[in-house]
Amino acid sequence: MILDWKRFLLPYEQAVEELKVKFKSIRSEYRKMGQYSPIEFVTGRVKAMSSIVEKSERRNIPLDRIEEMEDIAGIRIMCQLVDDIEKVVSLIRDRDGKDLKIVYEKDYIENIKESGYRSYHIIVSYRVQTAIGEKEILAEIQVRTLAMNFWATIEHSLNYKFNEQIPEDIKMRLKNSAEAAFLLDKEMSEIKDEIIDSQGMFQQRSSIIADILYRIQDLYSLNISREDLESIENEFWKVKSNKDHAEIEEFKNKLDVMIKNKKS
Repeated sequence: MILDWKRFLLPYEQAVEELKVKFKSIRSEYRKMGQYSPIEFVTGRVKAMSSIVEKSERRNIPLDRIEEMEDIAGIRIMCQLVDDIEKVVSLIRDRDGKDLKIVYEKDYIENIKESGYRSYHIIVSYRVQTAIGEKEILAEIQVRTLAMNFWATIEHSLNYKFNEQIPEDIKMRLKNSAEAAFLLDKEMSEIKDEIIDSQGMFQQRSSIIADILYRIQDLYSLNISREDLESIENEFWKVKSNKDHAEIEEFKNKLDVMIKNKKS
């Protein structure tokens, strides 16, 4: 029997935080390089004590062996497109034997559950360095699209409400809605090139605008008249309201020249 739950769960909490940071860093790296990221966002949680006990009873796992439970620590990686799931899975496989070890994989996208549930699960073994020494724990990484996640969240809530005994008519409607969500994913995948291009343009535009704002801030510290600063700001708002990427880039270059001349 485990008596000190807080002490027992600490390594799992640490593992969740570390894994979240790792995958969020991957997303950040893609975006900083101006590339489309297959990771849209990342969440994580440690299973509540009541849920652990409930599952141990349901699966006949003695409490002194609950470390065998694979999903006490859970990471969820959301993707925009179905094709992104394979890319994220490849990223995780590339880390196998480095900062984590893959125990096994469960593909519920190709092998859909009877309920209509779709997701890709990877069970990993992960080591954390705690105040009382090194601890190796199991964690479950779920990779799914935003549409799959929306459906799974609703299904989870209904299972909780009906105590895993969802009425047959609702089960059928859930299954139909799962197919509708997957059709949406397929449709989005059909136009993925347009989606990726448009998001890339948006991110690039946002980056240039941020650069312009930093340059305007630099100009405030230089010897420039108030009238000139107001003129620059007015021009900025005019350029920003346009969708012309070349015009925004040209305005940024104009500020670069102005700053260089003022500093020389």
